[in-house]
Order: sequence, then structure tokens, then C-alpha cells
Amino acid sequence: MKVLIIHNKLSENALADEADVLEQVKLVEDALILLNHEVSVLSVSLDLLKAVNEIRQISPDLIFNLVESFENKGELVYFAPAVIDILKIPYTGTHTVQMFQSSSKTLTKNILIRNEIPTPDSFEINDLQNIRPDRKYILKPRWEEGSLGLDEDAVFRGDDSSFIQQLNRFAPRDYFIEEFVEGREFNCALLATKDGPRVLAVAEIEFIDFPEGKPKMLGFKAKWDEESFEYTNTVRRLDFDENDNDLLFQLGDLAKKCWVSCDLRGYARVDFRVDLQGNPFVLEVNSNPCISPDSGYFAAAAHAGLSFTEVVALIVEDAFRFHQE
Repeated sequence: MKVLIIHNKLSENALADEADVLEQVKLVEDALILLNHEVSVLSVSLDLLKAVNEIRQISPDLIFNLVESFENKGELVYFAPAVIDILKIPYTGTHTVQMFQSSSKTLTKNILIRNEIPTPDSFEINDLQNIRPDRKYILKPRWEEGSLGLDEDAVFRGDDSSFIQQLNRFAPRDYFIEEFVEGREFNCALLATKDGPRVLAVAEIEFIDFPEGKPKMLGFKAKWDEESFEYTNTVRRLDFDENDNDLLFQLGDLAKKCWVSCDLRGYARVDFRVDLQGNPFVLEVNSNPCISPDSGYFAAAAHAGLSFTEVVALIVEDAFRFHQE
């Protein structure tokens, strides 16, 4: 079978979070070759007509969609599946409307609320009357993933008048405010099967030796800046004692509800915070998450006893299953 991998063309001087897509391309390409597919790779830009013509020339049987953004703008990520829909070619991962919805943190939160899935309270930055002085909040980018634009300096207390007075510097279309949940951080990796989404693993993000008062959060530095304290002292763990069994089951169940509510396909990751009383809250639902060799998704698949070639095979099967529905 002819499989075309498409990915976003990198911007000039791309940062690590953007350049990471090339590692994903190599990983998927190797897996597809092991599965005896004929593989080609195409980078795509906002010149969508060019992309359409190049895809038609290649004439693949399947497209493996690894596009994460266009010109490093996450809100445009749905352009890729929209173009492929026009060509009527089977493709992997979440589809156009659902991709648009899941790429927006606030649209996703609306879906979660409608489906009675717990998520932290949030409001727009021009609704500052909702701020309570005894609560802690975080200013979050509406569209970007990979924690772009998100670090501890975005966390503030409701009585921090100097920070609040500066909120008018941020465009309401790009940012919103969410209540910051003190407690533990988890994520759950999901994979499509013929029987529905499978939980590969629930992972906890541990914050080691963080000074008192330093927000414990998985921000941009913790994910991408290898020289930072946050990167070195933020550790993923996948093994738990039996005291966490009920919580892990609850998180896995909530993750599958997110998958169904957001109508996801292929593979996904759901991010959680669990407050000091043990109550879980969904922070984000990530369709087509990063699957590079050092990603949490890759680690979860290995923890589940799956080779990445097996993961890719299941993602491909799901793409054809959807196309035939």
C-alpha cells in the first residue's frame, strides 16, 4: 500500500517543540516500512493548492497526518484534514471538525461541560469580575499545545492586582483564564481499536524538589528547555502502588469519555490535574498528540507492551475503518 506521511513545513529558526515533528516522521516512516508499505513524505505549508496538487501526483492509498500547525499557528491545524477530505483519501487521526474543536482549549471545555466531565472553572480575560482573591489562576493560550506560551509566570493569585492590571495586554481571542488546580498532574494515552479506545497507560508527572511557592506545572520549559530546572526536575512515572488503583481507573474512564464526547480517532492524550481532595479535572484533550521517541505517548505504548510498529498498524486500521463507515 502507498502511504504518504504529511507534516507541517518548519518555520525559519524553528524551536524544539516545532522541529520535533521531524522525529515523529522518521519514527512513523520506519514503522510503516516494517509493515511493508511503500512510504513517501511531504511537507505542507499554507500554499494548500500546491499541497493538493502534490498529493494528487503521489496518489497515495492512505495519508498519515502528522501536521501540527501551519506557520506555527495551532489554530490552523485543521486545514490539513480539511484538504484531505476534499481529496477523499483515507487518513489517520482526528478529522476536520473534531480537530478544530479539540485544538481550541475553550471549545473543548464547552464539550466537556456539556457531557458533565469535570474541568477547572474558566472565563474570558475581559470578565475579571469572576476573579476571587482567595483563588489561584493561570493565564492560558487558547490554541497552542506543547505548552507554548505557558510557564509559571502565567500563574497568579486573585489578589495580585499588579498582574491583573496587565491582563489587558493579552488579546481575548488568544488567551483565557482558568482556575489553577493545586495537586497532582497526570495524563492518559489512548489508542483506537475496533472495540473502541484503549487506555495504554496513565502517567503521573512528578515535580521533584520544587521550592515552596514555585508553581508545579508542566510548562514550556519543563517540556523543551533541557538546561532548565523545570526540565531536569519534572519526571514522568508509569508505575504506581495499589493505593492509586481506584484513581487510575477513574482517570482512564474519564479519558475514554473525553474520546467519545470529542469524537476522536486514531490516538489521543488527555491531561489531568487531581486536587488535594482527590478530585480529577480534565485540563486538555489532545488529538494527534506528539509521538516522538521521547514523548509520553511513546512511553505509554511501551508500558502497555506494544511496539511502536503495532501502534502505527492500529492507527492505520482505524483510518480505514472510519473511511468505510
